[in-house]
Amino acid sequence: MSKDKLWGGRFTQPTDKFVEEFTASIDFDKRLYHQDIRGSIAHARMLGKQQIIPMEDVELIVSGLQEILEQIEAGKFDFSISLEDIHMNIESRLSAKIGEAGKRLHTGRSRNDQVALDIRLYLRDELVGISAYLDLLVDSLLGQAEKNINVIMPGYTHLQTAQPILFAHHMLAYVEMFKRDKGRMEDCLKRANVLPLGAGALAGTTFPIDREHVAELLDFPEVTRNSLDSVSDRDFALEFLSASSILMMHLSRLSEELILWSTSEFKFIELSDGFCTGSSIMPQKKNPDVPELVRGKTGRVYGNLMALLTVMKSLPLAYNKDMQEDKEPLFDTIDTVKGSLKIFADMIREMRVNTENMRNAAAKGFSTATDVADYLVRKGMPFRDAHEVVGKSVAYCVANSKDLPELTIDEWKTFSHMIDEDIYAAITLEASVNARRATGGTSLDGVRKEITRIRAGK
Repeated sequence: MSKDKLWGGRFTQPTDKFVEEFTASIDFDKRLYHQDIRGSIAHARMLGKQQIIPMEDVELIVSGLQEILEQIEAGKFDFSISLEDIHMNIESRLSAKIGEAGKRLHTGRSRNDQVALDIRLYLRDELVGISAYLDLLVDSLLGQAEKNINVIMPGYTHLQTAQPILFAHHMLAYVEMFKRDKGRMEDCLKRANVLPLGAGALAGTTFPIDREHVAELLDFPEVTRNSLDSVSDRDFALEFLSASSILMMHLSRLSEELILWSTSEFKFIELSDGFCTGSSIMPQKKNPDVPELVRGKTGRVYGNLMALLTVMKSLPLAYNKDMQEDKEPLFDTIDTVKGSLKIFADMIREMRVNTENMRNAAAKGFSTATDVADYLVRKGMPFRDAHEVVGKSVAYCVANSKDLPELTIDEWKTFSHMIDEDIYAAITLEASVNARRATGGTSLDGVRKEITRIRAGK
């Protein structure tokens, strides 16, 4: 019967059974139990401090909530769909356990500001964990860079051989991406880490509550400033989903490269057996399932962002039941991001680099052609003229099945009298890599300095 529900005083008929199941959120929001209990304990202590409820009731409430927490963590708490959500399940059990005092807990608050608090507390905790997983991934990438510091590979544009680069430089490119991802998570934490409790249903409360005291108890640096905004927006969750989508995009790009690099055509890397699977019919197969699955899960996270954006896009102030749909996209994204980061950090750490194959590939495709142009510029030729000279030399090589280092000095001089024997030293892979000494370039010295800088936390 609706009248048996904590909100049922106004109702005379029972809730339709399917409506009860359709509108309940306990199946997914029960993971908020720890945050809900923590928030309720802080709220109760504030009510007692402000003499809104007796201190004897506060002690009963706190001890009762702590017992319920122990029951949930021991798997001895039966969640009820008829009680709709985690808040009602806990409050109902509390009242059954301690009686009249339990019914005083909800004084001065609403489920609207209560759920906003729980989600912020939950996301705050998870953001700290995700940042730690990002640190692990960065450490794995740095480890590969350090272990393979002298390895040269082809750099690509348009997936065509462009210029030789250090493999370590390629790894550091992803380090920079994931460091920015961590920065976005830290920025998101700043806006999530604001206390909404005390906003009530939408207009605040008539009781003399002390919101700043609750914020202090729950380690929030500040409180929200508008009660309507406090309960009716989820931009902090959207910001997290957006940051997660960018993070997953970076993981997906790295996944794509690992998939390509592990093919028999590239043979640049080999992933550990522990992160691959075989084929049920083809015994020779070693499939890179982990990066493939992470690449696929990226679309899942994008979908979660679009789902919540669509939920929120036309809601009038303040709270609407639509907003119950905020939790599943948020929870799923948190689980997906954490799982993807953890498995990637472990997989990258165990990845083996085929240095000879990378070097051989870097030597093909006229990868040092730009170095020839730069050589001519240093001899005094305008760059555009040098570009044309090198273009003609490449065309000659293509027609004669040669690469640039294979040209004789006489052949070189047919393209420009400025070219001398020193051209050969200028277009080795090492010379090409180490000539790029400007900040952010791929030179060995520059890459070593970057690794040192990043290791120092700068």
